[in-house]
Amino acid sequence: MAVQQTEDIRRTFGDPRVTDGISVWEDAFDSRFYYDGDDLGLTWSEESSLFKVWAPTSEEARLVLYSGWDGPAERELPMTRGEAGTWSVEVPGNLEGRFYTYKVSVGGEWREAVDPYARAVSVNGGRGAVIDLRQTDPEGWGETPRPPFAHPVDAVIYELHVRDASIHPESGIRDKGKFIGLCETGTRGPQGIPTGLDHIIDLGVTHVQLLPVNDYSEESVDETSGEPQFNWGYDPVHYNVPEGSYSTDPYDPYVRIRELKKLVMTLHQKGLRVIQDVVYNHVFDIRTAHLEALVPGYYFRRREDGIPYNGSHCGNETASERPMMRKFILDSVLYWAKEYRVDGFRFDLMGLLDVDTMNEVRRCLDKIDPSLLVLGEGWYMDQSGLSDDRRANQFHARRMPRIAQFNDQLRDSVKGSNFYGEGTGFVSGSEGLDNEVRKGIAGSIPYSESFHSFPQEPDQTINYVECHDNLTLWDKLLRSGEPSGEVLRQMHRLASAIVLTSQGIPFLQAGQEFMRTKRGQENSYNLPDEINRLDWERCAERRHDVWFMKELIALRKAHPAFRLRTAEEIKRHLVFEATPPDVIGLTLRHRANGDPARHLYVLYSARRDETEVPLPRLGPWKAIFGSEFIRHLDNGRLRAGGIGMVVLAVDAE
Repeated sequence: MAVQQTEDIRRTFGDPRVTDGISVWEDAFDSRFYYDGDDLGLTWSEESSLFKVWAPTSEEARLVLYSGWDGPAERELPMTRGEAGTWSVEVPGNLEGRFYTYKVSVGGEWREAVDPYARAVSVNGGRGAVIDLRQTDPEGWGETPRPPFAHPVDAVIYELHVRDASIHPESGIRDKGKFIGLCETGTRGPQGIPTGLDHIIDLGVTHVQLLPVNDYSEESVDETSGEPQFNWGYDPVHYNVPEGSYSTDPYDPYVRIRELKKLVMTLHQKGLRVIQDVVYNHVFDIRTAHLEALVPGYYFRRREDGIPYNGSHCGNETASERPMMRKFILDSVLYWAKEYRVDGFRFDLMGLLDVDTMNEVRRCLDKIDPSLLVLGEGWYMDQSGLSDDRRANQFHARRMPRIAQFNDQLRDSVKGSNFYGEGTGFVSGSEGLDNEVRKGIAGSIPYSESFHSFPQEPDQTINYVECHDNLTLWDKLLRSGEPSGEVLRQMHRLASAIVLTSQGIPFLQAGQEFMRTKRGQENSYNLPDEINRLDWERCAERRHDVWFMKELIALRKAHPAFRLRTAEEIKRHLVFEATPPDVIGLTLRHRANGDPARHLYVLYSARRDETEVPLPRLGPWKAIFGSEFIRHLDNGRLRAGGIGMVVLAVDAE
């Protein structure tokens, strides 16, 4: 019967063995074979285990059971074809501790693959693992709620790589490079400074954004190797399983899950929310991808000649617009949000995904908790196989409310082009960028006719000047030609100040607070720890810069005027004041967003010499930040000297 059904599929939709695969099949295929059940993958109990996989183009399917992660198969069991192209088998008895894969026959060719819905795997992900998920819950799991959080613009996001946080020899952290290393408290580094989690807590950020923590390729990091290895993790293999190299025992399928849960729980206990960096736009290698093995041609976009589209610049891009790929993404996101209690998701190369999928992500997460954040890279990817009108990029922000996108316009206007290392920006002496920076300060909303940009609301913009990609801010300013250490420091501080006092959602890369350097390396995705690690010696040397960032974050938290929640509030309360070139002044008026100050005046000066500006006559002004730059202040004039930011207030409570 199964063979006959497969022949019917071929006659109706085409032969899945042809070079362009399923890309020529009609929408009728999805109508016939879309499966909306919630039981794909493994459903375990002590009495039996149910295995179910979607493989509509297969003539046969088998479950392969293994007793170990590297031994021969214990037995193969035939699976039964069910509704909408699914195959399943229920195995009696307690299979806990076993490993498994699927075999499918497509066009007479047998292919073996790990379950795409696997929630636990063997070392290096070679096989799925049968476990009791409840045994992965650390002690106290479920007793700590998500930290309270009111609105996206209240967030201060801190991007962090798990290994970077602790691997430095002077980190004072015992379990270096591991999930649980980031759980350690009371750790101290050079000169007694707090490190790791204590450092992050002391800084005052609200969200820790972890670079990919799901299982990625053993060709990037081999979990069986005892040698130092590094990778960012943008080489996804298993989307629903933690990466084993961050666990203390990658051979035990339970350990990586339990230790990541402990990390999330610990961060929650310390008042920090967790954002997960997810990479649904491509896989490590389409030739070995489990999705491709199970349903050849379906999950990836292909050209007419059969070659995969390369919008990801990784040789493949997933077809998020296809219903079962969209379902896979949604099921995966919801699994992390429910099982691991993750508080938000950062979508890598979101511009390769489609608008409808991203809106479905937002809608489904809202059912769990509307405060969960969704953000992504909304870049325009010119080699994508998805039509322009469907791409989830900046051009379509209006169609994706409450989904934030990284603001490259503010980034480049503040520090100079991200891709032209020698280029300068507002803080580093480039002229004519004042208006571009003003746009970013106003949240890049349609503040006026001359302020055209992608966000419609401030919760749609992620304001930043550095992230894991490209040069750090320090290295960028160095390459731009600034030799003076003190002036470079002032430029760096001003750039960070703009990020943390602009409307929208501020984002920092870990180490930005102590002017992180990667020794001029622009793409450190697989470079040694010595390049990538957080340098706690540098942190100790620059503790005054850390204190400055801490004070900036405290300033933002203390003054809701920097966190206006709607475009209309920004237009009503934010006024740009008259200033000379290379200087930006603005007021936030009338207790904006319930601010304790009646009015705020903010001055950003990129001039090395003194500048004098008129102050609006709104009352007696008092300095609350940056007083070291003030040369003279009265009710009518402010004279400031050097590169930096000054904040004044009227009637501050």
